[in-house]
Amino acid sequence: MSPDAHPNQLGEFLKARRAELSPRIVGLPDSAGPRRVAGLRREEVAQLAAISPDYYTRLEQGRIHASAPVLEALAQAPHLDDDQRGYLFGLAGKEIARPRRRARQKVQPQLRRLLDDLTATPAVVMGRRMDVIAWNSLAAALITDFGQVPEKHRNYVRILFTDPAMRTLYADWKTVARTCVAQLRMEAAKYPDDPRLSALVGELSVQDADFRTWWASHQVATLGVGTKVLHHPLAGELALDWDTLTASTDPDQQLVIWTAEVGTSAHDGLRILASWAADQHLSASSAD
Repeated sequence: MSPDAHPNQLGEFLKARRAELSPRIVGLPDSAGPRRVAGLRREEVAQLAAISPDYYTRLEQGRIHASAPVLEALAQAPHLDDDQRGYLFGLAGKEIARPRRRARQKVQPQLRRLLDDLTATPAVVMGRRMDVIAWNSLAAALITDFGQVPEKHRNYVRILFTDPAMRTLYADWKTVARTCVAQLRMEAAKYPDDPRLSALVGELSVQDADFRTWWASHQVATLGVGTKVLHHPLAGELALDWDTLTASTDPDQQLVIWTAEVGTSAHDGLRILASWAADQHLSASSAD
């Protein structure tokens, strides 16, 4: 343990912070029975931080010290502000990690041209933390109109969990969403100090119990290939294969495409949707 650590004070600080919060504030179900302590229970903080209740108890009692990743999780669980987060790290004798700001991603010009040429194939370009940084008109018609989503919220995982239409669009929403959480876990491993990713995880953990549970399971996956069944309001049921191509000029940009075998009802449905998207584009151009 660092000579500058103050485990007893750290435990008292954590105890004081959890006493200030209610389960409802952090998105946990509130039991109907009386609570023996004010605020959150130890096991509830442990659940939010994705650590064991026993580990958290020993930490709060000053019997062990925490690593920087655990401290970061504990800072997010009770919604500590920047000053409180710095104080928490100081009590643990840890140097607080200063997030390295990264420039906002822009789609590679080659990928932009490819997207525009794919008039019969839905496609999006995903960047860091699964942000949607570019898409074609057919992807907007198939999934959602990404242009209507504020840029700071234009994240595939966030849209999947916060847009109610996604839960009816995907025939097996839970499997799709659980896989996306595992893919986001992989992104978190690549960019552990990304403040926007941390904020996204914190927001969805508070808002959605499924996300909180799946994130705590620590399952990981990469963007690859697979098949999804969609119930589209215009094109009907579509069983689509999806594939991922990584840009050689920027491995943080991945082109995701949806296709269907020629002669299938899904292929016909995509053609219908492509025709509709083209008509919408022409109508918008005429209005301008």
